Amino acid sequence: MTPGERGGGGSEFARVEAVAGLAREVEGLRRAVDPLRDVGGRVDDLARVVAGLADAVAASSKRPGPTPAPSWLMLPADPAVVEQLLGELCGWLHAIFLRYPDGASALPECWLWHPDVVEELVWLMHAWCVAYQGAAASVQLAGDWHDRQRPGVVRRINKSAGSCSTEHHQTRPDWDQRPTGATPVPGTDAVGAIARWWAAHRDDPAPEPAAAVPTARAQHSTGGT
Repeated sequence: MTPGERGGGGSEFARVEAVAGLAREVEGLRRAVDPLRDVGGRVDDLARVVAGLADAVAASSKRPGPTPAPSWLMLPADPAVVEQLLGELCGWLHAIFLRYPDGASALPECWLWHPDVVEELVWLMHAWCVAYQGAAASVQLAGDWHDRQRPGVVRRINKSAGSCSTEHHQTRPDWDQRPTGATPVPGTDAVGAIARWWAAHRDDPAPEPAAAVPTARAQHSTGGT
């Protein structure tokens, strides 16, 4: 073999070695890249999750908060405000509440003279408005109104004033001695002592109540003077 032939064979061998080395590098790169093939899909999944969370946050921020209802017992001392609420309530009673036979039979003709009954009806009216007409109106709220709220109010009205009437208000024996408002809160003279005990000595026995002083109401109930 001539030197030229030997040189040509060496060049061919070098080329083969170079191609083999390149093949090994490509294989190494392929192995390194293979685990990354699913990254694109995972990124897409993550993007969908983030988009869903963003939509949920946006919907939550737009969702109305709790709907406050006016309280008959806490209305301001303004006849115009009181009369407006009573007008709305009477209209709602006619359109909705009295459509139900048990509601019509439970509501006494003297219902306006029973603050607890008016309070029940006011909140029930507003619960109906939220369930049917409010920004958060839903079938679930309407179902709860029918299944739980309205029957509960009817039951309590029946218990509180179901047997009452306008005539009963006029003819009951103590008509001329009727109470002027809410029942006085008992024990208010002990508020200071209880506050001091609970604030600083709640692990000690509570202070004993002062000697009872008969109230006019207690004397009336026991027949005293």
